[in-house]
Amino acid sequence: MMNKLWLRGIQVGAVAALLGVSIPQQTTQAASKQTLNWTETAELATADISQATDTLSFNVLLNTQEGLYRFNKKGQPRLALARKAKVSEDGLRYDFWLRPHAQWSNGDPITAQDFVYSWQRTVNPKTNSQDAFYLYQIKNAEEINQQKADLKTLGIKAVSKHHLTVNLTKPVPYFKKLLAWPLFFPQNQKVVEQYGKSYGTSSQKTLASGPFVLKKWDGSSSSWSLVKNKHYWDQKRVKLQKINESVVKDPQTGLSLYENHKVDATILAGEQVPNYQGQAAFTPRKSSNMSYLTVNQKKVPALKNKKLRQALSLTINRSQLVKHVLQDKSLTPQGFTPQGLAKDPQTGQDFAKSTLVKSAVGTNVKKAKKLWRQGLKETHTKNLNLTLTIDDTATDKKTGEFIQGSMAKLPHLKVTLKTLPKVQRLTQERKGNYDLVATKWQSVFSDPINFLDIWETGSSYNASGYQDSKFDHYLDLSENKYANQPQKRWKVLQKAERRLLQQQPLIPLYQATQAQLLNPQVKGIVYNGSGVPYDFKLAHFTKE
Repeated sequence: MMNKLWLRGIQVGAVAALLGVSIPQQTTQAASKQTLNWTETAELATADISQATDTLSFNVLLNTQEGLYRFNKKGQPRLALARKAKVSEDGLRYDFWLRPHAQWSNGDPITAQDFVYSWQRTVNPKTNSQDAFYLYQIKNAEEINQQKADLKTLGIKAVSKHHLTVNLTKPVPYFKKLLAWPLFFPQNQKVVEQYGKSYGTSSQKTLASGPFVLKKWDGSSSSWSLVKNKHYWDQKRVKLQKINESVVKDPQTGLSLYENHKVDATILAGEQVPNYQGQAAFTPRKSSNMSYLTVNQKKVPALKNKKLRQALSLTINRSQLVKHVLQDKSLTPQGFTPQGLAKDPQTGQDFAKSTLVKSAVGTNVKKAKKLWRQGLKETHTKNLNLTLTIDDTATDKKTGEFIQGSMAKLPHLKVTLKTLPKVQRLTQERKGNYDLVATKWQSVFSDPINFLDIWETGSSYNASGYQDSKFDHYLDLSENKYANQPQKRWKVLQKAERRLLQQQPLIPLYQATQAQLLNPQVKGIVYNGSGVPYDFKLAHFTKE
């Protein structure tokens, strides 16, 4: 028996070495030292708050940085770097008083000016932040980002070293939730300017304001560490001394590492789930993460034809995808906005279920072929060759192959798969270098607008060429005229969702649920299914 275990350990080490996985110490030893060994399925893209766009980057930033608020385990924002907050009666002015002894990881004091600089840097058009539009509710932010106003006119001011004021253009009911998101966290101007364009491209070129400090990341490495920040204002409550994060893209390798006590957590592939359900380690992670295809109407002019887009969607059987390919408890989509994200303020009805457009998420191959032939005729197209860009994880590869097989049912269509590491895929997607791309959107806060506004004309995330004045009008009403009228706002958001699905600039695939194995000794991780998922601040090991 001992020989078998020894050989198995050698096999795990060999496979991991072959795949470039950094094997940490035994988890039993790590537990006594409060060291968490964690796995990720993709490389870290950036540690720059103003440049982050993906969930993993924000997850690292959430744990290495701190904002005015931090979410508790119930998903409610609670004061963090701010010790006190005050909101005006009209909801347009926020005052914050910072903790006077808060420091950066280099010992510099964290001041109100650090927030001013951070927000100014994000909306500065020279920064070219893809997420700058999230700050548009702050006075003059949109005008500054569009080069119509001076940077100094942004509605944020350091009244004193520890007193900060923020002025909004309109009341924003979810503003405190936004402030708990890393995009709104402070940045140290001295350090950012010291490294210039290379800031945030390696662990040596960053600075931490949160529970942990990023270490051993060179910008492209497949592993990195988060080490306890001794200068963190609340460091007494941080129990973990270190988090070792390793990129493991193959679920079987991840499972072997977990079973051999090399890592404390791993994501299961669908076919692995039945063997672990019911065990103490099995942890299903429900989320508001929507997987979908973006159809590039700009790069492929024929795809401006709605019938062609609808036909592509109608070939995909989402139930089969979820049940037989993913097998991980993911959900079939009701639309683009995920189920469980938001409910009607009066009736409590789920938003996604109330806006269902069956033709956008259903399967009908016969109808798909009819629409396809009509679309080809209308666009004077004989044959169409499309490339589907996907991430290089095992799950994404299986999903891509399923979609490729589904679309093969359409005549005069050839779909070729192109596999890229996630970081490269994100870059190509942003540049619009794709025909079809399999991508994901994870909410930042629990409101439908967080999904819908990425399809607005001019959105930094809308590189597909989709434009629709009626859709834009609905969003404008929800954010302005009806901003403080919950029921009317809800109605126009419903109209916007239905309009989006009817136009089909995207093809919903599934609402992701990750099946995770987590060491039962690990407690205190705050999981947020409708935002940045993992907060390790209060995580710790308990004795068996």
